[in-house]
Amino acid sequence: MSVIGEESVFTSLLQKGPLAVGERVDISRPFSRDTRDWVKKLCREQVSRTKYRALRSQIFEFLDINSFSQIGKLLDQEEEQSGRSRRACALLGNMFGLHGTQREVEARVYEYARTADAVVNSLRATILSPYASFVATTNEIEVANDPVTLLLIMFNNRYHKKARFEARRKLTLMNLAGSIDQRERETQIEEKFSAFLHFLNDYVWSRELKIGEHDIAYLLSDHAPEDFCCTAVHVLNPEAAKEVSTAAGQKLTLLKRRRIRAGNQLIPVHVSIRKKPPEAKVLKLLRKNQKNPAVAVDDELGLMAVLDSVADIKIFQQHLTRSAARADSLMVLEDISDTLSGSAAYRTSATGSSPATAMMKFFARLGGMRVEFIIHTNRSWLDYKYKKEVSHDEYEVRRIFDSGVVELLFPRDIFDLNHQTIRNDMIRRYRRRIEE
Repeated sequence: MSVIGEESVFTSLLQKGPLAVGERVDISRPFSRDTRDWVKKLCREQVSRTKYRALRSQIFEFLDINSFSQIGKLLDQEEEQSGRSRRACALLGNMFGLHGTQREVEARVYEYARTADAVVNSLRATILSPYASFVATTNEIEVANDPVTLLLIMFNNRYHKKARFEARRKLTLMNLAGSIDQRERETQIEEKFSAFLHFLNDYVWSRELKIGEHDIAYLLSDHAPEDFCCTAVHVLNPEAAKEVSTAAGQKLTLLKRRRIRAGNQLIPVHVSIRKKPPEAKVLKLLRKNQKNPAVAVDDELGLMAVLDSVADIKIFQQHLTRSAARADSLMVLEDISDTLSGSAAYRTSATGSSPATAMMKFFARLGGMRVEFIIHTNRSWLDYKYKKEVSHDEYEVRRIFDSGVVELLFPRDIFDLNHQTIRNDMIRRYRRRIEE
């Protein structure tokens, strides 16, 4: 379901919809020809009318007004705006279940504004980095963290169309950030992440290495010229890696590995443990066309492991189960998929994901947590990094463009961007960086 389609839950951001930001805004002329034409367009669909009425009621309640005509006076009354801002933050605090003093609640709301900025800046710094100047946020919007200030900017004709859209976008992203923060407090995600790290250090990793200590290894890999898939891989120690001079079609990749001891076997494991930052969760809600993080964000805790072989993976999986038992918890594996053998295609509904992706994936329920595990062999992990149409960098580009998120956040008529051209250009850039 595209976030820019007819079933989008982010109607207020759609520049092709009835609530699109226009070249100018004039709330003092409710019966102008432009307004009448807009009302006719809005009334064509019942859903649009219902969404508009709900949004209008929220705006009026938020600003403590009864009609749009009162906004004009409010724009020139800074002291009155301050009072409305305090009231609005209190309303948001109660909606998101925030507790504390007025100052503490306002600080948390302003944190949502910084998360909204981080969403845009994270895209600007990664998949849109060559186009950073196109998508840079207007200074006045970036420094505005008060929701009432942002809402009034939307109705202030002194602000350019781009700034008024960015104010609307920031409010929408702030609302998502607030929902995510509420969900994290309800599920105690910070405490669970800390408990998961303690479980790994106390029961999973070998005590022969200190906490945070790693063995350094390198993977020397050969790659096919047609799709850059890994055809051979050798594990080298740091001394041997220093003597290597890679040729065309070869990669030398660093691995930092921990160890597990399973019986008499000492098995190295490269592992990365993640807790999604708020801006990543906001982007996932946008990609999934959802406003409810309980529905869309099911992988808040995750671990990716890379082992030398499928046999080592089976030992690692068994070791996890036994480690959970030593921690007085049963470990149940859910939603298991395994395409490491290549006998089955990777099945996923995720936009941009390739069926050629090889990995083992499952959710482990243990100790009151549900953790996503992604397990690779050295070869499948190298494909995950480098293979054409499979690499994670390409996947990031495809899913953010093909889901419609870029068009939603940076509409073409405002930011002067050709999204399809940029998508293809970024994939070419990533391929060139990988292969050269």
